[in-house]
Amino acid sequence: MAGGNGNGGGLRLIVSDFAISFMWVWSGVLYKMLAYDVLGFHHHDAAGEAVKYALSIVNMFFFAYLGKLTKGGTYNPLTVLSTALSGDFSQFLFSFGARIPAQVLGSIIGVRLIIETFPEVHGPRLTVDLHRGALTEGFLTFAIVIISLGLYRNIPGSFYRKTWISSVSKVALHILGSDLTGGVMNPASVMGWAYARGDHWTKEHILVYWLAPIEATLLAVWVFKLLFRPLKEDKANMKNKKSD
Repeated sequence: MAGGNGNGGGLRLIVSDFAISFMWVWSGVLYKMLAYDVLGFHHHDAAGEAVKYALSIVNMFFFAYLGKLTKGGTYNPLTVLSTALSGDFSQFLFSFGARIPAQVLGSIIGVRLIIETFPEVHGPRLTVDLHRGALTEGFLTFAIVIISLGLYRNIPGSFYRKTWISSVSKVALHILGSDLTGGVMNPASVMGWAYARGDHWTKEHILVYWLAPIEATLLAVWVFKLLFRPLKEDKANMKNKKSD
């Protein structure tokens, strides 16, 4: 949907982004509590980690279905950004001016309620130096954006097959960065936790969890466009070959 602002479709996306972002930060806490507190598995135990990541994949399937149900609602600003970069300028402004703020607000309110309900719960934190953290989040973001663009454009298959590939990829990348930055690849959800701690305006938060992922997304979209021609161009070339 080009632009989106000023019509019912745009309002639907804003509300969907807010609600899904709110639900996303809650789901990240709840499936871990299900694995450890309800099912009784132990932290850092192989079986416990396997169950946690299996529940994470199920969780991502649920949110992928929500995105399909809401016709584009999502919890991640990077998803919105990579889509907006392929659209017109009005869509870009709508994404930055309305959709991403809605995602951030949904995450902040969600985290605030989580902390009031479960004070012992803590969000992701940077455990390495600034430059290593920025490189980590940048690399993870670049990888998942390339995978997502490839699934959208080149990989044949059903919604479930593509969601499975995307979910397993996200879990694998999360594991790579979990001990360094949290492996979040989602500025809005990190913003929720940082805002609750009061460190959302720090240089570390802005550079590692916002600037690095955004720059990586821009780079990934540019590299993908450089390596792969648009679908319309491919189809046109195929028609020309057939006519020849």
